[in-house]
Amino acid sequence: MKQLWFTALLNRLFGGPVYSLLTALHIHINPRHAATPISNSFAMEVIVMLLLVTFFIAVRFGLSVDQPGGLQHSMEGIEGFIGNMAEEIIGHHYKPYHPYLVALGLFILTSNLLGLIPGFESPTAVPIVPLGCALVTWLYYHFQGLRTNGVGYFKHFMGPVWWLAPLMLPIEIFSHTARLLSLTVRLYANMFAGEMVTLVFFSLIPIGVPIVFEGLHVGVSLIQTYIFVILACVYLGEATARDH
Repeated sequence: MKQLWFTALLNRLFGGPVYSLLTALHIHINPRHAATPISNSFAMEVIVMLLLVTFFIAVRFGLSVDQPGGLQHSMEGIEGFIGNMAEEIIGHHYKPYHPYLVALGLFILTSNLLGLIPGFESPTAVPIVPLGCALVTWLYYHFQGLRTNGVGYFKHFMGPVWWLAPLMLPIEIFSHTARLLSLTVRLYANMFAGEMVTLVFFSLIPIGVPIVFEGLHVGVSLIQTYIFVILACVYLGEATARDH
């Protein structure tokens, strides 16, 4: 796969140390790629992280009670929107999970929209990145379920009555494992398709028509971010409910 310019820069600066680290960790890298161990998707995630850190710093230093700026209004709007959604789905005990949901939503949205910038691509259009988001969310809601309910959390996997446990346990385990696949494929497939459609029309008709698909890409990015975050709220609500 052709390297993007930022990926090439990272490989030029850090390719050697990264390859040595991966080798020391016994992670196999094809010797042909020894000089380029950093992938496009990882490089794009670095860009997303830098953008978000810059955004958070700008919001922090621009905080004002009397004269809030545009960045502060934007952050308050995002925080309020996700907070209201989380409260409706999870309940009044949503606040401990609010920061994670906001960070998750901003990371996915920024990753989705990054492909609109020439010279970049959406990291969420590569399977490993949606899988990472799904896996972290999956582990997070199970951890919060155990933290809230203790060992009683496992009653959720056993069914309403004890004699159904042998049947319900494998079904519940399969169901929760399938959530990883569902979250990953939904986000990856939609972003990959959006990127491909945009690239095809840019190559065929470089002026005019592709703007419509850029707008479609923005819409898909927003919808997929919303779906991912709302499903995270649903899973958190189920895991932390007190009536297991």
